[in-house]
Amino acid sequence: MGEKENQPFQLCFNPFLKVDFQGSRVTSDGGLLLVRELDERLGLSLLIAEHITDDRRGKNTQLPLPDLLRQSIYSRLAGYEDVNDAERLSRDPTFRLIGSEKIWERGAALTSRLHWFETEVLTQDENLDGLSRINRELIAKVAVDSPQRVVLDMDEIPVYGQQEQSAYNGHFESTCYHPLLLFNADGDCLGAKLRPGNVHSAEDWEELLLPEIERQRSTGKEVVFRADAAFAKPEIYEAMEERGVKYAIRLPANDSLERDIEELLTRPVGRPSHKPIVWYKGFLYQAASWKTARRVVAKVEFHAGEMFPRVGFIVTNLETDSRAVVRFYNKRGTAEQWIKEGKQAVKMTRLSCHRFRSNEVRLVLSVLAYNLGNLWRRLALPMRIEKWSLTSLQQRLVKTGGRLVKHARYYWLLLAEGHLNRRRFGAMLRRIAMLPAPAG
Repeated sequence: MGEKENQPFQLCFNPFLKVDFQGSRVTSDGGLLLVRELDERLGLSLLIAEHITDDRRGKNTQLPLPDLLRQSIYSRLAGYEDVNDAERLSRDPTFRLIGSEKIWERGAALTSRLHWFETEVLTQDENLDGLSRINRELIAKVAVDSPQRVVLDMDEIPVYGQQEQSAYNGHFESTCYHPLLLFNADGDCLGAKLRPGNVHSAEDWEELLLPEIERQRSTGKEVVFRADAAFAKPEIYEAMEERGVKYAIRLPANDSLERDIEELLTRPVGRPSHKPIVWYKGFLYQAASWKTARRVVAKVEFHAGEMFPRVGFIVTNLETDSRAVVRFYNKRGTAEQWIKEGKQAVKMTRLSCHRFRSNEVRLVLSVLAYNLGNLWRRLALPMRIEKWSLTSLQQRLVKTGGRLVKHARYYWLLLAEGHLNRRRFGAMLRRIAMLPAPAG
């Protein structure tokens, strides 16, 4: 009872083994230091200073805003779901070292401080808008030498919960939120908008999509838009055509469309082939709600063992042949994979606050964490592992154990050697060092 807290644990234990509890010296997330090096190279600190307003005075400023924002983002990138983990992470060596030297000794923010930061500071209108600007500008820093053609994918995901403005959605058969996400072809999430659970899948599309189209066109890039059948709306077609944007959007089947391809719906005579039989057809079609006829591409597939063919329609203004249009549209499936990574790796659907505005902040923080991980994958990973999913990066590289040793003039972080070994660590540091230095 009278022993000091820092004495090794020996009571009723193996006399030849000593156990010590020093959580403040041990980390399980050592790989985050590479991401910290990347974000410094991309100028994240400058973006935070430019777009996030700090109204604190006096002793409230002991933890700088960049440190608080990094802790919120990095905890999500490491797979921690909410601020309840901040109590332990405040003593974690990695989360102390990713901040400024001011917190290396005192530790990162505790749960109460981080909760206040996310639900009070970041929920202010200018700061919530600032988070979105940080996200866009962070991606823009690595898009200078990108191809002159930009492909935008729009999709929606359900976010489950019983919070403010959540509602029952008949399509997803649950009470949820219904956020809207916009991706580019590199897997970066360009924007996100949280919406009540009972809105249509394409609700507020113009608020997210049109400004991004204008930003991309202002840089002289050609924009191409892809989306599923939820976005098959005449006002979307017209908006794309007015701006000279190419598009490929899935069209729900109906009797009129099927009559136009009636000759393709009859199964070929003879023994069915084990290999699917695929036919394509392009034709002009005008629905009753359309002001003009548009090109529609149909794909018909006959599979062995299936009585009826699989039929899909795509409305498009692309000028390539029908097979190429379908092939281009099918690549939209990668956006579904990116959404899945966002759900699993950075807990994008973990919106557990009661207030709708606080959940808007949590969604943008998850998007920032996702993009930082995706930029790490795109810019720093060696060729052999550059195709790893974000979940694999989290489990194999971020989750690297280590022990912090303090010397008089510097710190040693002794990392375990597993998937993240000395060779890979050095290769990633060299790739990061080759990136352009931040301006300012």
